[in-house]
Amino acid sequence: MCRKIKPVIYPAPILPVRLEKFCRALVSAMESLEITVLSEEEASGSDGRFIPGTVVFAPGSFPDKLLAINRVSTLYNNIIVGIYDEPAPLTTAALPQERLDAIVGRLARDMVHILIFVTDQSWTICTMNGGVVTFNTPLPTVEDVRCTLIPKLTAQVVPPRPEDLDIEHGTLKTDTELFQSVGGDFAECSRLWRENQCLLTHTSTAGLEYRSDFYKRIVARYLDQRSGMSYGFFARQLPVAVEPATLCNDSGWREDADNKGSVRIRVQENNWLVAVPSVSVITTRSGCRKNHLDPRHDLVEIGITAGRAWLKTPSGVSAANSAKPSFDTLTILAHALGNAITASILMSIRPDALFPGHLARYGASMTHWHDYPQRGMLPEGYYLHGAENPPVSCSTPQSAAYSLLGKITALEQALENEAEYRGDVHIEPNHGTNIVGMLSLAETAAILNPEAVAATR
Repeated sequence: MCRKIKPVIYPAPILPVRLEKFCRALVSAMESLEITVLSEEEASGSDGRFIPGTVVFAPGSFPDKLLAINRVSTLYNNIIVGIYDEPAPLTTAALPQERLDAIVGRLARDMVHILIFVTDQSWTICTMNGGVVTFNTPLPTVEDVRCTLIPKLTAQVVPPRPEDLDIEHGTLKTDTELFQSVGGDFAECSRLWRENQCLLTHTSTAGLEYRSDFYKRIVARYLDQRSGMSYGFFARQLPVAVEPATLCNDSGWREDADNKGSVRIRVQENNWLVAVPSVSVITTRSGCRKNHLDPRHDLVEIGITAGRAWLKTPSGVSAANSAKPSFDTLTILAHALGNAITASILMSIRPDALFPGHLARYGASMTHWHDYPQRGMLPEGYYLHGAENPPVSCSTPQSAAYSLLGKITALEQALENEAEYRGDVHIEPNHGTNIVGMLSLAETAAILNPEAVAATR
């Protein structure tokens, strides 16, 4: 990650002394990590715009005409980091949704991707997913820059592009017995999460403060014309039968057509050749309110076949009003593929394991929210991983990779403990949690929201 980053400091015309000191310390920390900080001239092309891939640190308060966003070629080519001489606009008494709304509002007003707030005692990073990290030092240390800031700068959150997947409007049938059963699980799950303040629901772009209509249009384009941002997801992987994995060694592995559609996975010092099947998942649509779901309109089906992703929207919903691909599409599909790979390996190592048969008959559930469960809440047979990973958002390719690789770690824990594997709990530092496995969505929600269950008794 350090080798990849290309930063530049782009200061406001008037820079407070505290921000000058902070930026000098930041540059020093990055240089200690062998990161070359570019001059403004080195970071700019012949047209005066910042070269694609440059991370722009913008300390201070800027007039509209000097905003860094005016000097990038496209919305997704550069990450812009606003640095402010003030405390973070967050209070300890604020609810999670209120904190998120405050962060997103500031991001939209100043047209940046990440916020850094600096005081005499501390500095705080705030990101679009509601993540807040405070360091109790006035200046950034090398370790904090390496372990926290750099991952956030190299793992950019962007929506899937239209060319990334095939969209089939109106092809998801909502009147089938399978959909009715799955939809009922989503509805009960939604009800149980309703009073949980940690399920961040929706931040509307309509209520944000913009410097001008021009910048409002830029925000809309960045969000792919969404009316706002919703956070977290519920998903049900549909049943998939897998083939048992084949034990192989390095000399037996051939990179040829015979292995097309297969991957090699290392588990407990052994290499396994796993045939990767097509997978499909019913999941919440982008922008819906997760705690007030209408299964007929708020669910879509996504999948991946022969390496190509696709999305089906509900029948009876016009193309103009149907869902866009979720920011979390890659992560959800990575979990589904990881489940299939795990089941394939388990079939060979432990033919009597429950997980492969359950996946083939019922599928698996996935729950993601921006908080962390207490240890005592973890379901039996679910294994924890990810807490030591770099802090990247769940909407990034890096997170999808960690989701997939983490399942192998979880599987190895179960094998080492000679215990049943029922699922995994993927902790994403500074972000949230994914719980994936044999429990239904409603059963998972009941474990994580015991007060809601008690209230119905």
